[in-house]
Amino acid sequence: MVKKIVKDPLFLAQKSVDATEVDKQVVTDLLDTLRANLDHCVGMAANMIGVKKNIIVVAAGPFQFAMINPVITKKSGAYQTEEGCLSLEGVRPCKRYQEIEVDYLDQSFKKQHGKYSGWTAQIIQHEIDHCNGIVI
Repeated sequence: MVKKIVKDPLFLAQKSVDATEVDKQVVTDLLDTLRANLDHCVGMAANMIGVKKNIIVVAAGPFQFAMINPVITKKSGAYQTEEGCLSLEGVRPCKRYQEIEVDYLDQSFKKQHGKYSGWTAQIIQHEIDHCNGIVI
């Protein structure tokens, strides 16, 4: 189900908690909401739809995928950039890494380890920040 985007800075500043298989519907709702906003959005975190769980979704080319309880385990190639967010007006400066490695659960709650670089890595970092209560 497509959900409304939360813009309340006090809610978004709260840290999320790990998701469990009970949260499968949140994953579906988050993917549905991302797909409904693909014309101006490349990623979302569950708190953006009002759920404080460590779940993110990412649009990479024609694919959209979920990462449950993602943890960045390695990062390299720090750089400065500017980002926008559906939950905010305008853009803000931030520090990102060119290459990252992430441990996470996939949509079937199976353990995964992925290596990401460039734009996809930047999106993942932005959304994991959301889970940690950091809004750019």
